[in-house]
Amino acid sequence: MRRPRLQFEKADKSADLSDIYDHNLDVFSESPGFDWTYEDIKQEVDSGWELYSVKHLEDIIAALFIREERNRLLTKNTALKMNFQGSGYSHKIKEFFEDTARRRRLSSIVHYCRIDDFRAYSLNEGHGYRKMGPPPDGDGQVVGWVKKLG
Repeated sequence: MRRPRLQFEKADKSADLSDIYDHNLDVFSESPGFDWTYEDIKQEVDSGWELYSVKHLEDIIAALFIREERNRLLTKNTALKMNFQGSGYSHKIKEFFEDTARRRRLSSIVHYCRIDDFRAYSLNEGHGYRKMGPPPDGDGQVVGWVKKLG
């Protein structure tokens, strides 16, 4: 059986932010140290991050944040909803990041994830990212990964 394609939709309105917030509550039930609130999402967008929903049919299964900085695409994302994990959708998200960076003619991608997210470590390594270490303004719980684009 062929899986439906994922749809990546940019959140342009306050209602889009609200939809993403409402549909992803269960994603964060096991993510210590992350407050998934409407205010925090809005603050991220107001600080320059672009927010995208990842949809499978009509169900929002994850949220992505991207931002351009110094010829790089900075990226971070929520975990997939539990019943969508293990289906290859995380690889599709990586492809979206890479396609976006290439379309924007950027030289590299930096992906941020929690320091204890070993699934993300494996995914990043499998897609050719190299571990950078924590960002200078972080709390030590986040690590950056970089992929040079050729």
